[in-house]
Order: sequence, then structure tokens, then C-alpha cells
Amino acid sequence: MAEASSQSSPLQARAIAALWQALAGRRLATLWRLSRLAGPLVHRLSRREREVTEINLAQVHSAQGEAERRRLARESLTHSTATMLELGFAWMGAPERVEAAILAVHGRELLDEARAEGRGVIVLAPHFGNWEVLNFWLSSHFPFTAMYEPPKIAELDAVTRRGRERMGASLVPTNPRGVASLLKALKRGEAIGILPDQEPSWGSGVFAPFYHRLAYTATLLPKLVARTEARVVTGVARRLPGRGFELHFLAADPRVYATDEAESATGVNACVEAAIALDPAQYQWEYKRYRKTPEEGAGRPDYKRFRLY
Repeated sequence: MAEASSQSSPLQARAIAALWQALAGRRLATLWRLSRLAGPLVHRLSRREREVTEINLAQVHSAQGEAERRRLARESLTHSTATMLELGFAWMGAPERVEAAILAVHGRELLDEARAEGRGVIVLAPHFGNWEVLNFWLSSHFPFTAMYEPPKIAELDAVTRRGRERMGASLVPTNPRGVASLLKALKRGEAIGILPDQEPSWGSGVFAPFYHRLAYTATLLPKLVARTEARVVTGVARRLPGRGFELHFLAADPRVYATDEAESATGVNACVEAAIALDPAQYQWEYKRYRKTPEEGAGRPDYKRFRLY
């Protein structure tokens, strides 16, 4: 079985890369129409994505009725489908077309002011809208460094890396050497990107509230701030369906600057919530944000009682 899987990965990777290349020149209106067609199929046929999305929404939007949450789940999976179809556009499309699709940039002064003061900027980029368009713009306008973890399909690594680096971004590994590179970039007064809503490995985070439920949250941010005095902002590329994108840079919750890791992580999650509030349907709710539990961390796993998934 392992051999068959390894043989299928190159074929799968070539098919995905060919699809991205074929879609790279398509109009955003066309890609959105395709997403509207494919999204309901993803909702119906992708049981894992549908169930995780609905479970997460039940946790964070418990006051809403079930029908409203199901509607939001369908919209969210349509936006996630759009993000996947837009990867060719973001990574392979003509740079002038991608730049022209960014119809507005809100809050750029937060970045410019920090750089004018000689301070580095940490951009918290949650999985909202199309974060690859955000990467395109940041690396087009600023010296920009971001951590990079190779895709699960190893044969797509070259395509992914080339797409993310094409406008000058510097990608560093998700290990101590990568963290050292982030520190150096911040000390040079440059911008770096961090995914604030990815669940870290044990020992690299703390539990902090995310929509009133504890979620295991990375503690990299306070370490970087303490050593660089960088400014923190939240950045997202909000989709304007069929037309383009608006970039939003939001001032971070003040708690992100706390030296206490739990308080800083609480601020980070508040930043993610503020970004989601721009349009909850554009957040990637199918990610298992509550997979780890305090009980499991204490060495007493009770999956039936505590796990959501």
C-alpha cells in the first residue's frame, strides 16, 4: 500500500499543478463561479471538512440557530474552495494582474509607521480569505520573511515554494534555525509573517481562550516581541467575490505585547477573532482548532469526554 501511495503522489501532484496552471489566467469572476458550483459538492461529499466545520461553528456560534450555522458552513466551504482554485492565480498569474486585483489596502499606515521608526513588523495572518494574496502583496512591498512547512504531497513543494517566493519573500523552516532567521529580519526592521491559528506541537504553546473555549496556541510571538520590540498587526486578504480583494491591516490586541505567555496568547486569539469578524464565512473553519485539550496535556487523555473530533 505504501508503494502504491508513493507512486500515486507524483501523478496527483502533476494533476494539481496542471490545474493551477490552467486556472492561473482565468478571471476571478470565473473562479468564483466555479467555486459556487464546487462548494456545495465539497459540503456534501467531504464529510471530514463538513463535520469539523459544523462542530467548530457550534462551539463559537452557539447562540445562532442550527439552520444559520449550516448556511455559514456551506458558505465557508465555498470560500475554502475558492482559495484552492485561486492558488494558480496567486502563485502563477501575471504579477500585474494580481496587484490589480487588490482593490484597496486598509491600515497600511500601521506598517509604514513601524518601519519609519526602525521597528520590525510581525504580521499575524490567520487562515482567512486568500492568505496567498496577502503574501504576494507583502513580499512585493516590503522585505518579508515567513516560516514555511513543505506540503503533505512532497512533489508539490517546488511549485508551492516558487509561488510564495516569486515576489521576493524569504521562506525559512519551522525550526530553531527558522526562528533565528525571523529574529534577524525583525532586527533589520523588516516584516515577517506568522500563522496565529495553527496548533503548535506540545511544549510550544499554552492554552488560551478562542471564542470562550481553550485552544492550544503558539507562544512564539511573545518571544519575538521581547527580543525585538517589533510592532504586531493582523493582516488578511478579504475576498470580494468575483471582483478582487481588500487587504486589511488591524492594530493588534494590546495583550499580544504581554511578557506572560498565556496573556499574550489570549491577545493573539483576540486578533484572530477580530479578523474573522470582517466576514465569518471567509474563515477556514475546517481546521481542527480545538484538537488538543488541557486534560490531554496533563497526561490524562479522555478522548470521549473532552475531544471534539
